Amino acid sequence: MHTSIAAYRFVPVADPRALADAVEGAARARGLLGTVLVAGEGLNLFLAGAAADIDGFLDWLRADARFAGLEAKRSVSARAPFARLKVKVKREIIAFRREDASPLAGRAPAVAPRTLARWLARGADDDGRRLVLLDTRNREEVAYGTFAGATTLPIDNFTELPDAVLARREALADATVVSFCTGGIRCEKAALWMRAQGLDNVLQLDGGILGYFETVGGAGYDGGCFVFDERIALGPDLTALADARSAA
Repeated sequence: MHTSIAAYRFVPVADPRALADAVEGAARARGLLGTVLVAGEGLNLFLAGAAADIDGFLDWLRADARFAGLEAKRSVSARAPFARLKVKVKREIIAFRREDASPLAGRAPAVAPRTLARWLARGADDDGRRLVLLDTRNREEVAYGTFAGATTLPIDNFTELPDAVLARREALADATVVSFCTGGIRCEKAALWMRAQGLDNVLQLDGGILGYFETVGGAGYDGGCFVFDERIALGPDLTALADARSAA
């Protein structure tokens, strides 16, 4: 079996190239495959390998004080999800191109998966306010699954989200809005940007869909979650949907 991790951390990185080189060396030494993005705003990674090698890599990375609190979403698959290792330096670890959405200046309020599951069952938040789940992913990803009744956007790239959200501003104004994405990185930036536009009722789903699956399973969720590797999509049990179909 192959163990995969998805993780990110927004933290100032003074020398992205030096960090990228160090991460690449540590990953190659353990035989890990996947994609790592490094920028001045932090680190974003999707890696896979033997469980012991993944653990060793995480121990190495967390020894750096900047990443001591890094949390990784784990999943397993029968087949290798990546063909090679790619480590790149980028302007952003998730391209958004908005100056008023930097998590380095502070994080938007978050809702925990168990709390969201309770709200979904209730049909409102703890104050009885109408709940809107806002999917910040693109339409290709949404096609594999999303939360039941979620508001989805007609976008192909994350950079298109602002215009799509502003077109729906009035429909969001009187609700508690929970932005969500695959692992948390996009909904974190989206929530910050929306709050900067005066939508102060916006929260982010802590850990994204994968964190929700890990904590509470698929309650209130329809389908699978698209992932950025050869598994294509994961079910609420965090196994590849293709593997589940093969086993059946």
